[in-house]
Amino acid sequence: MDLSLLYYGALVLAGLVSFVTLWGWLPLDNWWVRCVEFPRIQILVLGLLSWVGMLYFFADWQAWQWALFILLTVSIGFQLYMVLPYTLLWKSEVQSAKDLPDAVQIKIMVSNVLTPNPHKQKLIDLVNDNEPDILITLESDKEWEAALEAIEPDYPYTVKVPLDNLYGMHLYSKIELIDPSVHYLMIDDIPSIHTQLQLTDTRKIWLYCMHPMPPSPTEADKSTTRDAELLMVGRHIQEHEQTAILAGDLNDVAWSKTTRRFHRVSGLLDPRIGRHFINTFHVKYPFLRWALDHIFHSTCFTLVDIHRLPSIGSDHFPVLTVLQYEPKEASKQKENAPVAQKEDIEQSESKIQEGKEEGSKVSKEHAETQTEEDKAQIEQDNAQTDKQQEQSVQASALSRQTQTT
Repeated sequence: MDLSLLYYGALVLAGLVSFVTLWGWLPLDNWWVRCVEFPRIQILVLGLLSWVGMLYFFADWQAWQWALFILLTVSIGFQLYMVLPYTLLWKSEVQSAKDLPDAVQIKIMVSNVLTPNPHKQKLIDLVNDNEPDILITLESDKEWEAALEAIEPDYPYTVKVPLDNLYGMHLYSKIELIDPSVHYLMIDDIPSIHTQLQLTDTRKIWLYCMHPMPPSPTEADKSTTRDAELLMVGRHIQEHEQTAILAGDLNDVAWSKTTRRFHRVSGLLDPRIGRHFINTFHVKYPFLRWALDHIFHSTCFTLVDIHRLPSIGSDHFPVLTVLQYEPKEASKQKENAPVAQKEDIEQSESKIQEGKEEGSKVSKEHAETQTEEDKAQIEQDNAQTDKQQEQSVQASALSRQTQTT
């Protein structure tokens, strides 16, 4: 093999990594900008390979090659800064739970089931094996709702929002739900569930279940409504000083600028920091995986365990998190919580307003699309009815002809 080809390959890869990193710094919400926030681990791996390749084939570089190497080094440093907090090299943001007698724990399973996934029994078996206190399903429709009736004897408290637009949501709980409600914060057909949980005889906490629309060429052109929905809930939690848990498929990664701002604005903790990645999407592509399914919680909770569960046939892995209620640790853990700056508050307010405007536009588009689909379905039903009537007339005519003969 001509080694010069490997060197030029390293140069091309270095240029690509540098370009993608700089591209992600553009202050735009368009999907074709925000999408590069997702594969930071993959970009980092490619960057390191190209960095080593350039050094291995080092020769008398020209000025542009030195410039590319410096730019690549800066890009690798930035990507490392984004992903290292989710490794053991970083300080844990959430303490490990203490071994306490009569400790109050809450076990939460989050699963994006993928609406057309036929393997419903796999989720039921997973629930029976792990016995979570809370099960949150995303993308669940009427068929999933019917299948999950099998677990309802163990889960007397439910909130059901079956939809066939990939944004259905169900909540199953062994813990009493207090005044649960369904909200459509930004888009008229994208729900979220807000409820209180009777954690102990004297303590209630809030639970927020979310699944905003992602920026992608097949869904939202911009990340604006997703960002605004997350920041709106985060601001609400902080302003009302709520003890809360937020969980769901946020269609965003933990190191994105929006999730990091939510982290600061809400004051909630991320149990993955200082531990490990929990990459839940995509099940079929190991090298192209990142964490879309999240859980954040108040400072009064410590971590017993958090891990990814086996596949249920969806494109997401389920995640199981066990938290322990330790209010005495709240003040100590609050020191680990990121603090919102004035810029965060101002940017959040601005983004929420933009999100409302964009959400109104998207809601109108969805309504028009639904109307067109309804019309098409009516036309199809009418055509089918006409065909059946024609076949009936032909059959009657043939019957009379046979009788005459």
